[in-house]
Amino acid sequence: MNTAGISARESSDPIDVQEIGSIDYLEALDRQRELADMRADGRGRDTLLLLEHPSVYTAGRRTSPEDRPTDGTPVIEVDRGGKITWHGPGQLVGYPIVKLAQPIDVVRYVRRIEEALISVCTDLGIDCGRIDGRSGVWLAAGTKNGATVPERKIAAIGVRVQRGVTLHGFSLNCNSSTAGFDAIVPCGIADAGVTSLSSELDRNVTVADVIPAVVSAVEAALDGSLEVVDHPVARLDVAERASGPQFTTTKFGA
Repeated sequence: MNTAGISARESSDPIDVQEIGSIDYLEALDRQRELADMRADGRGRDTLLLLEHPSVYTAGRRTSPEDRPTDGTPVIEVDRGGKITWHGPGQLVGYPIVKLAQPIDVVRYVRRIEEALISVCTDLGIDCGRIDGRSGVWLAAGTKNGATVPERKIAAIGVRVQRGVTLHGFSLNCNSSTAGFDAIVPCGIADAGVTSLSSELDRNVTVADVIPAVVSAVEAALDGSLEVVDHPVARLDVAERASGPQFTTTKFGA
């Protein structure tokens, strides 16, 4: 997938980056839709909203009943791709509201966002990449501090393209608690875990710490100066999976 020097955006104007802080999910969704309608109508600029949400579960169009909380916890139904996930304090959420260049290729757009987040995590010293058939940014199974750990996701992506404009986006676990994921099957993947920058680096990494790098990487990925390349995560073979420990929780880290 050669993206070098090729912009995903129709416009060459700078992206309007808005750092919002903590905001209710539905309020942020209304803001996304307003900006997307304006952009589709030829008004306004491409925008990147960066924020945190109070604790909330959101379910994409492919969410299965068995993925949902079993304790009756409310879930907000949304029109993005993907399945159920959790948002909360300590997790950086990014919503690029971007008018895509023709011909529109949603998969290629997702790969650009993945590339940006892989770049940020790698620069922090985390060995991560992609798993075929699973969106987002992943770490390989292995050992940490003497304990066996599963494949685990550190960043999630779920998007929608409407009238040629992107909505929804990505989340990067910085110093968020992973307890919010315990009640669900995150992204519908039962055989993997969830982690954070702080857990992997054994130091506190805040949302504010990573915002500058995320902005730079997302801009570079969308404009083509950060090329999408392969970052395959090494996976256990079937025999190793069968003989390994069985993980009954999707949580990894504090």
